[in-house]
Amino acid sequence: MAHSWDVPSIDPAETTEEICRFIRDVVDKAGAQGVVVGLSGGVDSSVTAALCVRALGASRVLALLMPTSFTPKRDVEDAMDLAKSLGVEYRVIPIDDMVKAFLNALPYKHGDPSYRMPAANLRARVRMVILYYHANLMRRLVAGSGDRSELLIGYFTKYGDGAVDFLPIAHLYKTQVRELARWLGIPERIAYKPSSPQLYPGHRAVDELPADYPVLDKVLVGLFELKLKPREVAERLNVAEELVSETLRRYESTIHKRRLPPMLKPLPAL
Repeated sequence: MAHSWDVPSIDPAETTEEICRFIRDVVDKAGAQGVVVGLSGGVDSSVTAALCVRALGASRVLALLMPTSFTPKRDVEDAMDLAKSLGVEYRVIPIDDMVKAFLNALPYKHGDPSYRMPAANLRARVRMVILYYHANLMRRLVAGSGDRSELLIGYFTKYGDGAVDFLPIAHLYKTQVRELARWLGIPERIAYKPSSPQLYPGHRAVDELPADYPVLDKVLVGLFELKLKPREVAERLNVAEELVSETLRRYESTIHKRRLPPMLKPLPAL
């Protein structure tokens, strides 16, 4: 039987320089004054913020912390500590009142499970509104923190955390982002923190993903980099074929999240 494979290792110094050039190029071409980053205390947003600071300087990066009443206190503290260590301006903007204002004006039944995900996605979209308000006010761009793993399986809210101006780490799998975080000096408690979207109380990525990221990333590499069939990926990684098929299903069912809305006739191009 053929051997398994690992997620490709990165050269952190080279990767950092490449991403920093990309950030500067995007911001300069847009004529923007800087960037706004939503900082959650997780690894993706922390790495994104650190890279933006390296690329543009701390004075051109604004970090927004947008907690709810159920956001873990540790996450807020981690985000604040990171912002301070990076030397960036940061603002803490609790979103509970804004979310409640929406829900009070919309059909909503507290405790009804059918309303849980619409309300969860509303929280992500409220954060998007806050980010773009500040970006418009300050003539800045919104830097997204989605990684390759999340983007491929559509693990983000459409027009929520998926609504950004550019994605600096979209080419890196989650395990590669953690590797880069260590090199950038991100504290280990952040670099290795389990992913938790926290869109509702107790919300954890591990409860929603086909597998933990170390396994999921290998599956994604097999499907998208090595171009293997699901059965071959399952056999070579010694995982259930259902896991691989579910990963592929999520990619296919979320294609709409990664594309512009369908049009009857495409827009003209020069």
